[in-house]
Amino acid sequence: MTNSKRRKGLVAASALLGGVLMLSACSGGDDDASGTKGKDTSQAKADEAAAKKSSAADIRITPKDGSDNASINNSAAVTVSKGTLTNVTMTTADGTAVAGQLSADKLSWKPSTQLERSTTYKVSAEAKDASGLVAHENASFTTVSPANSFIGNFTPEAGSTVGVGMPVSINFDKAITNKAAVQKGITVSSSSGQQVVGHWFGANRLDFRPEDYWKENSTVTLKLALDGVEGAPGVTGVQQKTVTFHIGRNQVSYVDAKTKQMKVTQDGKTVKTIPISAGSPEHKTYNGVMVMSEKFKQTRMNGATVGFTDDDGKGEYDIKDVPHAIRLTSSGTFIHGNYWGAKSVFGSVNTSHGCVGLSDTKGANDKGTPAYWFYNSSIVGDVVVISHTGDKTVQPDNGLNGWNLSWADWKAGSAV
Repeated sequence: MTNSKRRKGLVAASALLGGVLMLSACSGGDDDASGTKGKDTSQAKADEAAAKKSSAADIRITPKDGSDNASINNSAAVTVSKGTLTNVTMTTADGTAVAGQLSADKLSWKPSTQLERSTTYKVSAEAKDASGLVAHENASFTTVSPANSFIGNFTPEAGSTVGVGMPVSINFDKAITNKAAVQKGITVSSSSGQQVVGHWFGANRLDFRPEDYWKENSTVTLKLALDGVEGAPGVTGVQQKTVTFHIGRNQVSYVDAKTKQMKVTQDGKTVKTIPISAGSPEHKTYNGVMVMSEKFKQTRMNGATVGFTDDDGKGEYDIKDVPHAIRLTSSGTFIHGNYWGAKSVFGSVNTSHGCVGLSDTKGANDKGTPAYWFYNSSIVGDVVVISHTGDKTVQPDNGLNGWNLSWADWKAGSAV
């Protein structure tokens, strides 16, 4: 080997050795000028340990992420253990914020309002543990759709005062096949202590009543615990609420189509006798116990809507301002004021198309008429008992008229 080649080999070896020394220095394996051996390595390990350490706070969101058919009643919630919640947001899919309430101890959060059906919600939560380390959790869920849920529209209204004949009547927006489960989810009770039993009219209606009329001045409580109750395959309830209503004085009016008189009683005592005109022999009034379901100071009555038409298809009558009208059946029986008939017919002739007429004045403002007095003395839920009309007894589901069933027959219609 020539001297030139030997020098080139030494240079190459020296360069390779220098590279190894440089690599060793970068790894912190040798003493530095200050003599602090291993300082860079320990700091890196500390940083790595801190990065790997997570918050002890454990956040739970319900319903769980990805849920569908979630309840709209108090189902959404955020809770934390081993920490406290620092921030929770809930929005609909389009970004609309949902108001919520954080508990005083900061361990839970719930929305302040009932959720909407068939809606996707997104929840984002943040919490800190005792060391101040932050944890995050996110979830998205969709509430039950109208197609997969049912609701019951009930009467009377919460907080109302009604007559002693007013049943609790619930009309479901879906046909109920699991009647026992649904009925068990509904409780009706009275401060009077009366036994209350439910009765099904078909697949969509459930009424509740005691054996006799409600006790006057009592309070009735309706509790719906139907959230999650399966009413039919794939169809669950969503309602979870309690409402009360008050029973007023005991008013029952007795209409005798034969004598053409109506006796109005309150708390068992006759307070007024009023001459009436019931259905004519061609259009008899139903017999039976009927409950006032609606009141109208003035309303339109068109015969065509209830099957009374002339040859041209128009109604046999069409009166656009019938005064002091009180509905007794869903099929169109009213007790109402009559200003178009001669005053002489009241108490002497039955002339109507099936309603019970009382003498009145056009405009519904004449305080001296029997119809004005009766209208203002009556409330929804009062009872009208009609007899001697020559017609059949009204069907119990034609209006709120379940009192026409015996107690035994009423109880036979219960699913529990």
